[in-house]
Amino acid sequence: MLQGKSILLGVTGGIAAYKAAALCSKLKQEGAEVHVIMTASATQFISELTFQTLSRQPVYTDTFDERDASVVSHIDLADHADLVLVAPATANVIGKMAHGLADDMLTTTLLATTAPVMVAPAMNVHMYAHPAVLHNMDILRSRGVRFIEPEEGLLACGYTGKGRLAEPEHIVEYVKRWFAESGSGESALPPAGAAGQGSARPGLLQGKRVLVTAGGTVERIDPVRYITNDSSGKMGFAVAEAARDMGACVTLIAGQTQAAPPEGVELIRVESALDMRDAVMERYEDTDIVVKTAAVADYRPVHRAAQKLKKTGERLVIELERNPDILQELGEKKKNQLLIGFAAETEQLEQYALDKLARKNLDYIVANDVSRTEAGFGSDRNEVHIYSKNGLVERIPLTAKREVARRLLQIAAQASAAGDEPPSMPDEVHSLES
Repeated sequence: MLQGKSILLGVTGGIAAYKAAALCSKLKQEGAEVHVIMTASATQFISELTFQTLSRQPVYTDTFDERDASVVSHIDLADHADLVLVAPATANVIGKMAHGLADDMLTTTLLATTAPVMVAPAMNVHMYAHPAVLHNMDILRSRGVRFIEPEEGLLACGYTGKGRLAEPEHIVEYVKRWFAESGSGESALPPAGAAGQGSARPGLLQGKRVLVTAGGTVERIDPVRYITNDSSGKMGFAVAEAARDMGACVTLIAGQTQAAPPEGVELIRVESALDMRDAVMERYEDTDIVVKTAAVADYRPVHRAAQKLKKTGERLVIELERNPDILQELGEKKKNQLLIGFAAETEQLEQYALDKLARKNLDYIVANDVSRTEAGFGSDRNEVHIYSKNGLVERIPLTAKREVARRLLQIAAQASAAGDEPPSMPDEVHSLES
């Protein structure tokens, strides 16, 4: 998808600049023509010669270093780019972009370009969470800039958290997917968190309202104790992020989770199953697609103690009562909504999944074996089978949850647009390559 594409790579001054060299190389290997602009700070971390060697193109650092008298360099670069990719992007350059500052070669070129812009931030976890940085990113999203979110992990400063530059191969896959789904140099996908703004053509879910539930519910025994279901929220967050990137207006209703939720979506935090039910039902009528990934507790304590329970003996008996079945209630009230459920099983995957799909009047159900250590709870990867009432629709082998989410929503978008579901494929199952 990158053959012959002209990508303008902006490299700014952070330790993650060394990853930009690998990114440049991978983009070049995919057939792209890569032109690199470095800020003065970036040259303190990695040399111009490195990028010149990898890109086989001159590297630009100075607005006034005009090398061809027939063109103005920053205008020429801006005009010929199919995509501008800033990676890594520091808090400083994000602030400059948001407020229209142009005091170096990169920011001047960014103001001059009409090409789509992608930004891959990299910074300290506290800097990334700072209100000023978040505000600046929201401003850019509203103008059509797309963000490739940083990853969580150990940062160079010694902190652990969200702020590490996405791995070069992940950025390349994101760029390839963007070109593939756009079909041209203009994005078919709207900017994250700003559905439809700045996009040349509508995305797969443009104009659709998608509701996603994620995480586990908490059923209180007393103020300090509760029962819950195992769930990190990662699968639901991946679905919400993918729906956002496809142009949908996304509402994410989340219980207890162990991951950072995606930006650019409406986030509603709930605690108990009853809280989640109320939040879902309040919005159901105005929703086009519902994806229920949440691990809702089946039971809750009949009596919730107002004060912390004290140890009074060797045994404690707690009486439980059934929680409402949110998914089944949605199925009963379904009108034109597309309803997708998840089945986390440890055995007889297909049998239990199809039974749940039929009982709850679902359009699709996504079944996964949570007994596997390399997939499911807490993992960044998953292996699933997607079923409709006609049987197996698609088997997705072990791959990143974001890829599972993207493929699931492609199926949902196709069904939503057609007003029906695609036929099952029991004989020749389509699989997503890991």
